[in-house]
Amino acid sequence: MALSRLQTANPWAGRLVKLIVAAIVFIVLILVLMMFLEKSLIFFPSGPTEGNWRPTGFPWEDANFKAADGTELHGWYVPHPNPRAVVLFCHGNAGNITHRAELAEILHHRVGVSVLLFDYRGYGKSQGNPSEQGILADARAARAWLAKKAGVPEKDIVLMGRSLGGGVAVDLAADDGAKGLVLESTFTSLPDTAAHHYPWLPVRLLMRTRLDSASKIANYRGPLLQSHGDADTIVPYALGQRLFEKANQPKQFITLPGRDHNDPQDRAYYETLIRFLDGLKR
Repeated sequence: MALSRLQTANPWAGRLVKLIVAAIVFIVLILVLMMFLEKSLIFFPSGPTEGNWRPTGFPWEDANFKAADGTELHGWYVPHPNPRAVVLFCHGNAGNITHRAELAEILHHRVGVSVLLFDYRGYGKSQGNPSEQGILADARAARAWLAKKAGVPEKDIVLMGRSLGGGVAVDLAADDGAKGLVLESTFTSLPDTAAHHYPWLPVRLLMRTRLDSASKIANYRGPLLQSHGDADTIVPYALGQRLFEKANQPKQFITLPGRDHNDPQDRAYYETLIRFLDGLKR
């Protein structure tokens, strides 16, 4: 009787083992593929043939400069005759600066700042291929160019970053300081964000691209203005809150009700931004 039961159970046991092995092989293949394609899953650049490179809604001039490794970079410098601040804007992981033309117009006409919007390597008219260390080097080169162009010390520049650009801005502010730091829809780290989307994979252990703002932001000791939509489906609202908790005072957090990741900031946000920038003058 016992032998008969074992013979009956064995086919099912064999099938179970095969299923487990197949699942393990599948997961390993997915992990290898994701590791191989990691950069292409993070960076979504648009090249120089995409977008309107001659906008008419605000004054601008081409900014051409080089990163420390010699990579040629490009941006738009949007000057203001009487700026309330000089701002370096670090954009998100997709597109190029032409997709931020409306933002440039808002920052010039409504907020009243001089701003440099630049493309990381591999984006827009900037040369090279994006990587974590590469885009951080690009931001440092952009800040140095802006400081010289605007005639201000680098430490007097306000750093403004959205999404992935927030991680870039945090890195700059944590290492070198800033007049002020403005973060929009920013994460604690890229692995934390990936873990939200792929909870069944050990992405925190495997990802090489980190942008670990949560471990850096405490090194920044200046004013912070942070905003996040509570309906964000790309970077969870909770990650923005967690990053804010790790920041030093003085700091202010703005919740954008019903806003998803790529929704524009509302008028009230820009009014708060103006007050924040005016407060930096005191």
